[in-house]
Amino acid sequence: MTFEEIKSKLKNYTVGIAGAGGLGSNCAIALARVGVGRIIISDFDIVYESNLNRQYFFKDQIGLRKVDALKDNIKRINPEIEIIDKFIKLNEGNIVEIYKDCDVIVEAFDLAEMKKMLIETLLSELPEKPIVIGIGMAGFGNSNSINFRQSENLYICGDEKSEVSDDNPPIAPRVGIVANMQANTVLEILLSKK
Repeated sequence: MTFEEIKSKLKNYTVGIAGAGGLGSNCAIALARVGVGRIIISDFDIVYESNLNRQYFFKDQIGLRKVDALKDNIKRINPEIEIIDKFIKLNEGNIVEIYKDCDVIVEAFDLAEMKKMLIETLLSELPEKPIVIGIGMAGFGNSNSINFRQSENLYICGDEKSEVSDDNPPIAPRVGIVANMQANTVLEILLSKK
């Protein structure tokens, strides 16, 4: 399949991204570069200087809402893409309404309890939707520990064990690997559709 054929197919799909931080911002940028037609991004945070070590934002965007800054960055790369940005904290009550029309949903949260809530809600309420999650990307080095596995409609990217802590922070290289693995998994799902 040529790149033009890939773009032609991808422009018909919608990808939901829950979280616009390290995973979400980098995954969204990768998907925009290959021509996904529509991305729905939800986040309730703003850009902090501490985010710049791993998130696709710039120094002059500090203080902006992440969804707004990310939308601007994506539009600079691919002005044809449709971005629906939701400045909202996701919960069991709003997830289905926001992501029901997506072909694939990407989980991109920092907090384990938010990951769990999103995954459980989607598996219960939208079981037919593929969910691509990121678990285990803290620290640096040990690239070969980052894996991919699938469990029915759940696609897992990461080493599944490197938890974030003060002594094991999330930083750009490993976060970027997992975010791009998530984007690659989304492409694999979408491009295999008939």
